[in-house]
Amino acid sequence: MAQDMTLLWGSGSPPCWRVMITLEEKKLQGYNQELLSFEKMEHKSKKVMDMNPRGQLPSFKYKDYTLNESYAACMYLESQFKSGEKLIPDCPAEKAMMYQRMFEGLTLNQKAGDVIYYNWKVPEGERHDSAIKRNREALTAEIKLWEGYLQKGPGPFLAGKSFSLADVTVFPGIAYLFHFGLCEKRYPKLAAYYNSLKDRPSIRATWPPTWKESPQPQDLLKDI
Repeated sequence: MAQDMTLLWGSGSPPCWRVMITLEEKKLQGYNQELLSFEKMEHKSKKVMDMNPRGQLPSFKYKDYTLNESYAACMYLESQFKSGEKLIPDCPAEKAMMYQRMFEGLTLNQKAGDVIYYNWKVPEGERHDSAIKRNREALTAEIKLWEGYLQKGPGPFLAGKSFSLADVTVFPGIAYLFHFGLCEKRYPKLAAYYNSLKDRPSIRATWPPTWKESPQPQDLLKDI
């Protein structure tokens, strides 16, 4: 099974990380993989473009089936393979919560990206204080929403008592926030969730190698 899979990925990318966590949870180790460099623009190489015409990572293929959207790959792997952990709960309430939190996670990632990538992509002389303020306020409101979700439960996972696709898809985005300096004391519930999962075998095995090389968090989000 795993030998029929190919994953092209980049370190620190939440979408890539989602797929890798799912593969670990489903006991599908041994797949073909290649770590590519965003800095060297390897995600725009012919190898990637042949699999993913958008020139994005992850680029994932199983046999003749291409699934480059990380949510699609995770859901396909869960539905196709019965090995490893079951990642969709049987309980209707937990299943509904799982799907809700999964897709809400996309908004969290987008708002984090609006803050982080603005600094990277917009030259310093072209940045506008109003845009910076607006993006940071939107991200703050979104993070507070997730802090509230975790405070209300049903915990300890995002959809209830079991680790699910909600955790697979959202945890990398939360880890991304803390990697960029989100204050654990300011958001204790998010911090507790993050710290409770970062040593889960599937997550530890796929921890971004560039983060291991530079474990000290950056400070871009320290004031959020």
